[in-house]
Amino acid sequence: MEQLKGALLFGQSGGPTAVINASALGVFEEAAKYDCITKIYGASHGIKGILFDELFDIDQEDPAELALLKNTPSSVLGSVRYKLKPPEEDDSDYRRILEVFTKYDIRYFLYNGGNDSMDTCYKIGKYLTDHNYPCKIIGVPKTIDNDLFGTDHCPGYGSAAKYIATSCMELARDSRVYDKGSITVIEVMGRNAGWLTAASAVASYKGWGPDLIYVPELPFDLDDFLAEVKEVFVEKGDCMVVVSEGIRDREDKYISEYQKNAVCDSFNHIQLGGVGSFLAALVKQSTNAKVRSIEFSLLQRCAAHIASKTDVDEAYLAGAEAVKAAVNGKSNIMIAFGRAETKEYKLVIKELPLEMVANTEKKLPEDYLCSDRHFITEKFMDYVLPLIDGEAYPPFVDGVPHFATLKRVKTR
Repeated sequence: MEQLKGALLFGQSGGPTAVINASALGVFEEAAKYDCITKIYGASHGIKGILFDELFDIDQEDPAELALLKNTPSSVLGSVRYKLKPPEEDDSDYRRILEVFTKYDIRYFLYNGGNDSMDTCYKIGKYLTDHNYPCKIIGVPKTIDNDLFGTDHCPGYGSAAKYIATSCMELARDSRVYDKGSITVIEVMGRNAGWLTAASAVASYKGWGPDLIYVPELPFDLDDFLAEVKEVFVEKGDCMVVVSEGIRDREDKYISEYQKNAVCDSFNHIQLGGVGSFLAALVKQSTNAKVRSIEFSLLQRCAAHIASKTDVDEAYLAGAEAVKAAVNGKSNIMIAFGRAETKEYKLVIKELPLEMVANTEKKLPEDYLCSDRHFITEKFMDYVLPLIDGEAYPPFVDGVPHFATLKRVKTR
């Protein structure tokens, strides 16, 4: 097989994670091994950096500083949320991308992101193929939501799940110290899938966690919710509730829409958040108990200080495997994860067509959801515990983490 010879371009897109830069490091270190890859570039703010011809020369970076990326949270190259229109509707962005790819002789394009990012990757790959521009296109998975179709789990999820489980255990201890009980409502990220919220159940199975868990996969009813909280509070004297930001009623309306006019983002998604405080206020009115609302917000996706070692190592591997696939002639695929059918957890690398992954969501399966009450089954524990295993602390200097600081030398 004759390998393409030219530059490699890597970009990051969508919401950051605690391990997204581990994937970047996997890409950079693996790409440096191949003579067919003549240069390594990073796109500033994902697809926007390509459109504005703002690329970073990764070859100018200190390898020792790059190595710190493995434990550095957030998107070191800068991220973006940008929706490419179908080329038949407007091909101006695609023509610009092809112009920039030609300028820098980009023959390998790797894009790190979630559902919408895989759609971007797929559209670019198809356009380049239709216009006879040889370039290998590989998607590198990333999302704390864990909702990418076809992959057992996603880089970023294990660390976020570990943070949520740990924080819920700590909050459960803190909220139950007084002689007068209280009700705590915790809001967790998750638009249409409850994988993150389900992670709070780990805390409960370890003895200190939520009493009730509400996920988007099941319809939410305000009256039922208030009754269930009251029942637990009367029975136990305390109550901890964890809700997904994306819970919806039986008419498929987001509960967060109950409190304000809906606002949409650039992908035409309703902007969520605030559902925890909204529900806490209703609980306060209904019970007159001491009620707290806690929103983990960005903390759940940037907590590198409690990242899962499994997650960090697998994120790095996803980046490295993407380069290997591209160099070996693969294109228009996303690197995905599976599990070996063994008693002990063992990762299996898969490759999925981008067309299959783009804009398709993976929800919590029914056997992870309790049919008789709002909680998560013990079967979920078998799934999630290997993913949050191990600690991968960043190096500390003067008592705080030491993160990578790149030169980010632009190509022009």
